[in-house]
Amino acid sequence: MPKSPDSVLSCYDVNHDLLPDSVLRYAFRQLLGNNGYVHLVNVPESFDHVAFLKELGDFQPTPTGTVIGDLKPEADMDDIYHAQNRKPLVPHSEGYEFRGLPPRYMALWCVKPASGPGGETTMLDGQRVLREFTEDEQRHFLETPYTWKSTEGLARRGVHHTVEHPVLEDVDGERVFRFSYNNLVVPEGDDLATRLLKRGKAIYDESHVAVQYEERDMIVWNNWRMLHSRNAFEDPTRHLKRVQIAAPVSLASAA
Repeated sequence: MPKSPDSVLSCYDVNHDLLPDSVLRYAFRQLLGNNGYVHLVNVPESFDHVAFLKELGDFQPTPTGTVIGDLKPEADMDDIYHAQNRKPLVPHSEGYEFRGLPPRYMALWCVKPASGPGGETTMLDGQRVLREFTEDEQRHFLETPYTWKSTEGLARRGVHHTVEHPVLEDVDGERVFRFSYNNLVVPEGDDLATRLLKRGKAIYDESHVAVQYEERDMIVWNNWRMLHSRNAFEDPTRHLKRVQIAAPVSLASAA
């Protein structure tokens, strides 16, 4: 069974008063740093998701160019692996197929939750996976370039990205962990990369948390650290908004 999120922040306090902005931002930053993600709940209608997220950094366009994207099922995508259908996704980080650094943070907020079962965003701290590998094995992932490709769904939309990156990258004292269960190209005979994918998915399946949305709920995570996915659902009206938040220019230019 998936676990409930353990990094939840309510916009209201125990007295049912709206938290002061300074308190909300302090608690948010603390949880994000400690746990790698925050599930923001009890979000008032007046809350400005975009303005709040811009305090984390500049928004980064997706492969299709959208800056603030809509995640809604698309009828012609039901037969293929793609975020915009109703099928489950497999564990991944975001932006592994980008040149340079992947997005620093990711955020989703709920316009309309799915009615009925499913539709949860699932999360796992990637450090849990990396603990399975020795220092020498992690050094291999730091030093060895691998080929990463964009998804089948993006290919159908005319987006074909292929790039080489190591799995791990150290940037200004932080470790970037790239992961894609189905879009990392594993060279023949590379048992270490094969084990990374198999153990990564097994640990993810056993230990992930599952975020159920209410209207206006938001989840924000450190994309250099956390893996994410999604459960299947039936409701075609489920609607989330998504943004990618870039690394600071000083870090991106140094990578």
